[in-house]
Amino acid sequence: MSIEFRMPALGADMEAGTLLEWKVSPGDRVGRGDVVAVIDTDKGAIDVEIFSDGTVERLLVEPGTRVPVGAPLALLVGEPDAAVAEAVAQPPRTTTSASTAPSASIPLATMPGRAPRVRISPAARALAERLAIDAASLTGSGPHGAVSLVDVEAAARATPKAVSRRDTAPMRAVIAAAMARSKREIPHYYVTTTCDYTPVLDWVAIRNAGVPVEQRVLPVVPLLRAVVLAATQIPGFNGHCVDGRFDASQAVHLGVAVALRGGGLVTPAILDAGDKDVACLMRALSDLVGRARAGGLRASELASGTITVTSLGDEGVESVQPIIYPPQVAIVGAGAVVERPWLVAGEVRPRRLLTLTLAADHRVSDGRAGARFLARVADLLARPEAL
Repeated sequence: MSIEFRMPALGADMEAGTLLEWKVSPGDRVGRGDVVAVIDTDKGAIDVEIFSDGTVERLLVEPGTRVPVGAPLALLVGEPDAAVAEAVAQPPRTTTSASTAPSASIPLATMPGRAPRVRISPAARALAERLAIDAASLTGSGPHGAVSLVDVEAAARATPKAVSRRDTAPMRAVIAAAMARSKREIPHYYVTTTCDYTPVLDWVAIRNAGVPVEQRVLPVVPLLRAVVLAATQIPGFNGHCVDGRFDASQAVHLGVAVALRGGGLVTPAILDAGDKDVACLMRALSDLVGRARAGGLRASELASGTITVTSLGDEGVESVQPIIYPPQVAIVGAGAVVERPWLVAGEVRPRRLLTLTLAADHRVSDGRAGARFLARVADLLARPEAL
């Protein structure tokens, strides 16, 4: 049977994306998780995976075409994963009037003649766009003459006056729309706690002293692990709320807010974070942040998050009241670690404290449950060696 591969939603308020490149051709055999296309969004170029096994029958859209979310991109022959296919094809999103709807997809047969496409990697394309460099003017040093990151970086060094930061206004507009929708549709409640982060910092220092540099972990990683564990133990905080109904997720796909170079923010997810210990989380985090800033994220990493952590500790603020990223139902905000007097075993001692704030969806949980969730996170952080 024929399966429609549709434009996925790669963000809470994404309306459309531009097909940059096909990674497959008619007749190619594809498997679940294979990258088949590169889609350009306001947050950069994203590698998009297929969610069904099959054979590519026909490509319906020419690279360079702007396509609305949910519109068919290609046809496959095979057996679909119905649950996943439906979730990708029909993402939860706000309605759009006809006057503002993005342009429809255009079959290949009806496309007018186009200039030859530039062969360029997604990461190099994203960097070229951010630096306002015309990729078509570059000579590629990669396989088959493809333009690589090295080529773009060399062009940037050669013409520094022509380089400018990528316009972040579209990304800001997308973020603003998503956050406005979140505050408008989700009844937020907040609970806050301050925990003693000294055991975590001491444990991290001892652990890092005994391993090579490449195996060291950042102090934030135990917090990520504690949130993941709490999400598996306290119901009501890990999953999606669609049309007022909460769908709990068995897996924890941990969203992490990542600030991009040149401005902007993305919240990709560490997939299956519940299966990763601290060391694995550190590797996954490093890889995710690197690819997010280089324009190498996958669609599943942007669309699958079930709970998110955002940390502004490096900016010096002591607490953060975050906004839920729909359709998720919870987000944990962490501030800076500060040294304060703290009562320990009846004695006042200097300790390094961390303030955590949980924002949660009141349709799914209440303040008492939220308090239990944060208390569980704090309890886990008191025993970092057990994480």
